[in-house]
Amino acid sequence: MACLFVEQLTVIDCAWLHRQRGLLGDSWLVDLELDGRLDAQGMVLDFGRVKPQVKAVVEGTMDHRLLVPTRSSALRVERSPAEVELWYDYDGQPLYHRSPPEALCLLDIAEITIAAVESHLAAEIRRFMPDNVEAARVTLRPERIAGASYRYVHGLEQHQGNCQRIAHGHRSRVEVYRDEQRNESVERWIAERWRDIYVGTRDHLVDEILLQETPCYRFRYHAPQGEFELVIGKHRCELLDAESTIENIAAHLARLVKNRDPAGNYRVRAYEGVRKGAIAEA
Repeated sequence: MACLFVEQLTVIDCAWLHRQRGLLGDSWLVDLELDGRLDAQGMVLDFGRVKPQVKAVVEGTMDHRLLVPTRSSALRVERSPAEVELWYDYDGQPLYHRSPPEALCLLDIAEITIAAVESHLAAEIRRFMPDNVEAARVTLRPERIAGASYRYVHGLEQHQGNCQRIAHGHRSRVEVYRDEQRNESVERWIAERWRDIYVGTRDHLVDEILLQETPCYRFRYHAPQGEFELVIGKHRCELLDAESTIENIAAHLARLVKNRDPAGNYRVRAYEGVRKGAIAEA
């Protein structure tokens, strides 16, 4: 028996339901170990096959999806072949989500935990491995961020890939420079303002309603994968005048900090998950 490992194989960008905090964006680095017998090449599995095969499993299972604990007492689910509707109550706050099934990862658990997600993903990976691979282990870990960070959830109506899903998200750091000097106090201000935020697009906002005595926004749009809808508390949202791409998010954040301090010249490096993002100046 031998063990093969790959560190930081890929990144999962997703959203999930938290019992107290509601809809959360997250980004996890994926480490992998495979136990198995050596094949005719003297390998458990050729590294050239590991990344594309496992990445395909991850993307088809969890990446850019909303992770849902179907055994949660706070959740009600209605399913049809074309769509899934979710009603979720977190800390007395309402949440409604409607989407095609492929936008979700439905897990037979009472709450989302790292251990449960790792176990589910390892089982899915094992199903697609050759017979000589006898076990798979997955470790999910957040990026180490020394400074400010925030979690955000969004959806891109115009995107041709999986970013069109109305509730996928990221855990992101942010860097702000005022007159070419790093300004950590402004970074912390952004991180607090956008703690557990939903970044919505005004064109997707179809209604403002009162749900369980909570003022809510209703977002809805039709994308290539189907119809998407989300109802979430207004206090959890920030509205953009354009699609919530990382380029537009960076520009929006630059305008926010410039409006607080018109005398400064600002440059914002906004991240979309791990090691990618956009830069904007104001």
